[in-house]
Amino acid sequence: MKTILWLPLIFLTIHCTAQTKVILDTDIDSDVDDVQALAMLHAYQKLGKLDLIGVIVTSSDNYSYQCVDAINTFYNQADIPIGFLKQQNNLENFSKYTKQISEEFPHTITSIDQTTEAGELYRRLLHESKDNSVVIVTIGHLTSLQNLLKSEGDEISPLTGKELVNKKVKKWLCMGGTYPKGLEANFHRPDPASTVYCLDNWEKEVIFCGWELGNKIITGGDYLKSKLNTSNPVYRGYELYNNFAGRPAWDQASVILLDNEISSQFFKLNTNGYVSVKKDGSNEWHFGQSKKGKNHAYISIKENINPEVIAKTMDNLILQLESN
Repeated sequence: MKTILWLPLIFLTIHCTAQTKVILDTDIDSDVDDVQALAMLHAYQKLGKLDLIGVIVTSSDNYSYQCVDAINTFYNQADIPIGFLKQQNNLENFSKYTKQISEEFPHTITSIDQTTEAGELYRRLLHESKDNSVVIVTIGHLTSLQNLLKSEGDEISPLTGKELVNKKVKKWLCMGGTYPKGLEANFHRPDPASTVYCLDNWEKEVIFCGWELGNKIITGGDYLKSKLNTSNPVYRGYELYNNFAGRPAWDQASVILLDNEISSQFFKLNTNGYVSVKKDGSNEWHFGQSKKGKNHAYISIKENINPEVIAKTMDNLILQLESN
């Protein structure tokens, strides 16, 4: 079968008539793929393909939420609400880029008090949305999502978190796990119990993007460096992280699933089975088996697709932001 070497970028100008509401849940700190993933969401929002209604920051880096605010502000979306996982001890700056981006780019959120508790923001955003209208994209560990699912009715909504999810969420796109089985960071650390809880209690559709998939798609290399404006926080993030040596696009793969036209060309959706998770966060896909209440799938790259094509599409998506 012939290898596809390129794809036209006309899809980037296609306007979708019905916008998907999206909540991003990110651990933007240790790796740089979160930075490009967030920028991709801004690109899709500018193209009218989705409405990014909130960002949940599930991180123990004390500049992570400021970094998100700086990126949102750069893309003229400073009003997007940010939630932060506040019930944590020993917050510190360990990221290679969050502090620098926070200090070098304008933004208004400078303290945790200016953010909303992650679980509370989840509840408010879901309550304010139409039924079956929200896609949750998680590109980090699942502590905040667990807190949503565990939440009880309150002044925001009489519904429990699980009831809100079942009523308001359309699907969950999850960067997590390794397929068909393995041990991956988002599922394994620092809170594997949250992975177990979320998979045990999630009843809506969920599509998993595994480590093995994103590991084949290398973004943030020479191509992006040569074309991206040096005044862009995405440029700064890759520069600080590894000086554009390239990095697997684990998180970006989950975001591109929001573009059905393109993702259906790149990826195969594997639905014949379900995912189980052990206490340590290790996972396994059970081929040919089903489990009541589980609507699981994971993606793999189609055999005729060159991963470099996917990477260039991801890079071009955020480059188009600078040309419009």
